[in-house]
Amino acid sequence: MTTIRLTAAQAMVRWLGAQYVVVDDAEVPYFAGAWAIFGHGNVAALGEALYAGRDALPTFRAHNEQGMAHAAIAYAKQMRRRRAMVCTTSIGPGATNMVTAAALAHVNRLPVLFVPGDVYASRRPDPVLQQVEAFGDGTVSANDCFLPVSRYFDRITRPEQLLDALPKALATLLDPAACGPVTLAFCQDVQAEAFDYPLAFFERRVWGVRRAMPDANELDALAAAMRASKRPLIVSGGGVLYSGAENALAAFAEATGIAVAETQAGKGALAWKHPSALGSIGVTGSSAANAAAREADLVVGIGTRLQDFTTGSRSLFADKPLFQINVQAFDAHKHGAVPVVGDALRTIEALHDRLRGWRVADEVRARDAAAVAAWNADVDAAVAAAPGRTLPSDAQVIGAVQAAVGDDAVVVCAAGGLPGELHKLWRTAKPGGYHLEYGYSCMGYEIAGGLGVKLAEPRREVVVMVGDGSYLMMNSELATSVMLGVKLVVVLLDNRGYGCINRLQQATGSPGFNNLLADARHAVLPEIDFAVHARSLGAHAEHAATLDELRAAMERARSIERSCVVVIDTDPLKTTEAGGWWWDVAVPEVSDRPQVNAARRDYEQRVRMKRDLS
Repeated sequence: MTTIRLTAAQAMVRWLGAQYVVVDDAEVPYFAGAWAIFGHGNVAALGEALYAGRDALPTFRAHNEQGMAHAAIAYAKQMRRRRAMVCTTSIGPGATNMVTAAALAHVNRLPVLFVPGDVYASRRPDPVLQQVEAFGDGTVSANDCFLPVSRYFDRITRPEQLLDALPKALATLLDPAACGPVTLAFCQDVQAEAFDYPLAFFERRVWGVRRAMPDANELDALAAAMRASKRPLIVSGGGVLYSGAENALAAFAEATGIAVAETQAGKGALAWKHPSALGSIGVTGSSAANAAAREADLVVGIGTRLQDFTTGSRSLFADKPLFQINVQAFDAHKHGAVPVVGDALRTIEALHDRLRGWRVADEVRARDAAAVAAWNADVDAAVAAAPGRTLPSDAQVIGAVQAAVGDDAVVVCAAGGLPGELHKLWRTAKPGGYHLEYGYSCMGYEIAGGLGVKLAEPRREVVVMVGDGSYLMMNSELATSVMLGVKLVVVLLDNRGYGCINRLQQATGSPGFNNLLADARHAVLPEIDFAVHARSLGAHAEHAATLDELRAAMERARSIERSCVVVIDTDPLKTTEAGGWWWDVAVPEVSDRPQVNAARRDYEQRVRMKRDLS
C-alpha cells in the first residue's frame, strides 16, 4: 500500500479538498471553502495546512465566529444543501461562539462542518489556555457543548481516526434525512502529529445524494385520501426546495387545482402569482391560506417539520386528517400524521401519476381565487405609503424595498417582527428569492447570512432587511463583505429597540418594559447613528427620512460596487393586522395587573378552543 506522511491537519485539508458533488450537471467541490478565525488551538497546525491547501479549499477570514458560521449555513441553505462550508476556530470562546450557529443549523437541517480546536490529547500542558475543566470528568472539554446540536460528533484524539471520521462526517452532511451540522473537535496536539496515510484516501471522490422513494402502501393511502377529499390543502415546506421539487409541485398543483400554502422555509416554492398559491400559512399567514386550512378536509405537509408558527400552535388544522411527506421519519410522524417517508420530488412525481384525471372542484378553486384576490388587496393596503411624514410601518418599508428590486433579487432576514411581515407581504417570484432563518429565529443572522447567500449566488441582488436590535447584536460581517468585495444592500429599520417583543409584551397585558430603549433603565438615551457606524465598517451608508428617500437610496445603491446600508426610522407599534393566527404564548395565571388578568382569561379561552378542535 502506497502511503504519504502528513500531519493530521494536512490530511484533513487534503481530504476535504478532494470531495466532489454534481451540481447542475457539473462536478464541483462539495466544500466551497473554510471560514477561519485562528487562535492558539488551530493556527499552528490547521492554519499551516489551510495555507498549503488554499487553492483547493479557499480560506475566508471573518470578524466573529458565530457570524462566519451563519455565513456558512446561509451558503448551504441557498445552495439547497448541495454544497457546504467548513468553520474552524481555536478552543475556548472561539469554539463556543459557534454553538449558537450549530443549534441554528441543527434546527433547520442544514449542513456545515465545524472544526473547533480542542485540548491536548496528550494532556501534557493541562490546563492549556482557555481549557474548561470539569472537576469530576477529565474527558470533558468546552466542545461538549456541540454534542446536543450536532448530527454527528467526534473528537479527534489520534491522527488515524480521520480515516474513519471524515467519511462519516460527509455521509451525514449529504444524507437528506440526517442532514445537519457535524462537529469534529480537533485536539490541537493531534493536528500537528504525523501519520502515514494511504494515498488512496485522498483520491478525488464524487458523492451522490440519495433520493428515497416513498413506500407504495403509504403513497397509495395518500392518493386514496386525496381522491376522497373535497377541499385538500398542501403545506409546502423547505424540503420542497431542498429536493428541487418546486417545478414538480407547480405542475402537480396546476394539473389538480389543489391549493398550496407555504411555510417560512418553503416560501418561494411557488411563484406568488401561481393560480394555486395561497401565500403564507399559520401565525404569520395570509387570510387566504388560513381560511383554506380551517375549511380543509385533508392537509398534506410536504417537507415541513410543522413547527408552532406553521400550525398555529396546533390549533389551525388540529382536527383535520393530516399526511406528512418527509425524508425524515421523525418529521413524517409529527402531530399524529399518517407518514409518507420519501424524497419530496420523487413523492410528488409518483403522486401526480396516481392522481391523473382527478381535480379539485371548480367552485373550490373559485373560492380560493376570491380569497387570494382579497388577500392581495390587503397586502396592497398594508404596503401603501401613508400620507404625511409619519413614521412608516415595517410593511410600508417592505413595499418600498420590493418595488425597488427585480424579481431575481433575494431578500434575507431572520428575527423580530420583520419575518412575520415578510412572510405575509413579500411577493416571491422565483425560487431562492426568499431566504428567512426562522427555524431558530436567531438575531444577528441577517448580515452574515446575506454574505453567505451572495457567495452562493453572486449574480443575484441580495437585500438584507434587519432591525436595529439585530444589527447591534451582530454587524461585523458587513466589514467582511466589504473586504471580500461581496456586495450586499442592507436596509436597516430603526424602531429604537426590540419592537416585536415590545408588542408581544403589551398584547399579553404587561406595560412596555425593557424592550424599547425608552422603556429600559437608562441614564441617557443613546443617539446611535447607524449610517456613520456602517461607513466606519467600509460600507456606503445613508439615512432615508421618508419612503421616497428610501426608494431613491435603493436606486443609488445599484450603481455602487461595495456594500450599501440604508437606514430608515420606523414605527415600533404598527404591524399588519390582516391575516395571522393564534400563537400559544403563556400568560401569568395570577397578577396584580388587570390587563394581565384579562389577557389570561383570553388565553384560557383560546386554549379551550384549541382542545375542542383537537
